[in-house]
Amino acid sequence: MFYSGAVAGRIRESDIAQVRERNRIDEVVGEYVALRRAGGGAFKGLCPFHEEKTPSFNVRPTHGTFHCFGCGEGGDVIKFVMQIEHLGFVEAVERLADRIGLRLTYEGGGTSVRRDRGTRLRLVEAHKAAQAFYAEQLTTPEAEAARKFLTERGFDQAAWTKFGCGFAPGGWDRLTKHLLRSGFELSELYKAQLSKEGRRGPIDRFHRRLVWPIKDRGGDIVGFGARRLFDDDPIQAKYLNTSESPIYKKSQVLFGLDLAKREIARRHQVVVVEGYTDVMAMHEAGVPTAVASSGTAFGEEHMRVLRQIMMDDDTFRGEVIFTFDGDEAGQKAALKAFEGDQTFAGQTYIAVAPDGMDPCELRLAKGDAAVRDLVARRIPLFEFAIRSLLSEYDLDSVDGQVAALQRTVPLVAQIKDRAKRDGYAAKLAWWVGWQDEAMVVRRVRETAGAAGRGNGTRRAARSGAARNGTNGGGRPARLERPDPRDPDLRAQREALKAALQEPALAGPEYDALPEDAFVHPAYVGVHRAIVKAGGASSGLTGPALIEAAAEHAEDPTVVSLLSELAVEPLRSKAEPDVRYVSSVLAAVQENLVGRQIGELKSRLQRLSPVDAAEEYRALFGDLVALEQYRKALREQAMGGWD
Repeated sequence: MFYSGAVAGRIRESDIAQVRERNRIDEVVGEYVALRRAGGGAFKGLCPFHEEKTPSFNVRPTHGTFHCFGCGEGGDVIKFVMQIEHLGFVEAVERLADRIGLRLTYEGGGTSVRRDRGTRLRLVEAHKAAQAFYAEQLTTPEAEAARKFLTERGFDQAAWTKFGCGFAPGGWDRLTKHLLRSGFELSELYKAQLSKEGRRGPIDRFHRRLVWPIKDRGGDIVGFGARRLFDDDPIQAKYLNTSESPIYKKSQVLFGLDLAKREIARRHQVVVVEGYTDVMAMHEAGVPTAVASSGTAFGEEHMRVLRQIMMDDDTFRGEVIFTFDGDEAGQKAALKAFEGDQTFAGQTYIAVAPDGMDPCELRLAKGDAAVRDLVARRIPLFEFAIRSLLSEYDLDSVDGQVAALQRTVPLVAQIKDRAKRDGYAAKLAWWVGWQDEAMVVRRVRETAGAAGRGNGTRRAARSGAARNGTNGGGRPARLERPDPRDPDLRAQREALKAALQEPALAGPEYDALPEDAFVHPAYVGVHRAIVKAGGASSGLTGPALIEAAAEHAEDPTVVSLLSELAVEPLRSKAEPDVRYVSSVLAAVQENLVGRQIGELKSRLQRLSPVDAAEEYRALFGDLVALEQYRKALREQAMGGWD
């Protein structure tokens, strides 16, 4: 289903309709995923709901729907926000209403009331109010140390404002009292991790610290990072971050992403730094693609978020540039690139600042141009990792060269791209100073081949399970998905697309099609769901028709196909019209009549024209009539359907 209809009654239906109509789905999706035109008025990008290398996520603005042909997720703009932000229906509608400035009316009358709004939006609003409070406190005499900290690092008031910097004041509960007076409940402040239980009651989470707001991809504040300023601060940790909450997942948020995401998508490049001031320094120096993890190491979930924004795939490769120090920690982080599936490794680079300086220190010491030059002088991550290891050996001696090769050949052999692996094997020989380049390449290939053979048994076992049609837990499989390229099913697929995308053109002619006009069980299920929802002539269009049909779907595959067929472009060379849709429906009917003719011929072959003359003549008459009908349908289908 697109979503449960049980909660929809809380918001007036006309408001929900406005939310759908006024929030263009390509604009909303475009805030999370880089989209490019795919023809037929559609857009395409990398799916934000599963890992993929080739874009299979489609958006149809004219129909207000999206569908991923890889994982099967699909629906309207409300469903997208529900899925991407992990919201309930009401909260997703509220967020989209806020986006267009629509004031919602709830069941029971009256305009929208803040206290009745969804949990997530309440927590976001609490963080927004907290950020405003912190920003105001930054201008007070008490915050002199915080202002001095920023100024000494080269940031003026415009930069403070741009990044939302603030100051958590002293006293135990000044923020807590402020938010309670603003109408928030204590339980909400605890849940948001803005307050915590003290010995004598609720107290603020942060005290006497410089704070930065941490925002999600949509630009909502979901947490804070706080920097120690005073020697008498009882908490020794230099940085404190908001603890995990219903809206703050540290493995999925990146500081600065709200400011950087559009440039990341445009340039297909992201620069990953280590701290808040490093992000600020990069942006102020003219590198607007910089981000940093918050409260945790940069990990796979962060990678996934960035790939979606850059639309990194097999046909286009973006760049990820890390500003690791050239120390042991940086080397260790780089070596991790050889583990896992190496999704990013092939286009990942390392930028090492001179004298171990971070970007903020580099900007202070040598200016904005030095920061931009740091990024420009990046080197491939594989090269950085390999040469970091080689630096530990005496490459002027044969013993050192042999030891270095013994250490690095297995590492190079882990590179999964065969062309890159051979290229780095050749470079390895040159870096080490080994004269026999062919021998090093051969050693790398042999090591990679041995590892591949070791994994063969496990791969075979996994593929065997897949052939058995089980998911490993013995659960029954859902309906099999039809092959969209099957020529025998092409007309049936096109007819379903026409009913969902152009119901006014398909109309009663489509609704009159019997179920046996569709031969694949999944297509039968889609047709049945459309008809039960009122059919193409029901007056429903776009998401409303798909939602209504989904309510009558009897299998998850059918639900997925509904959204898939709603966004897959029709095969019409021009804008679909009545002639084209009629020709498609005629082709479906012609296929059905063809099957009926085949059945009649089979029956006639089993009859004796002498012993069952009357029945034979009747069936033969039916056959002649069907042949004529089929000819007419074929002519109609050829009029617009290829």
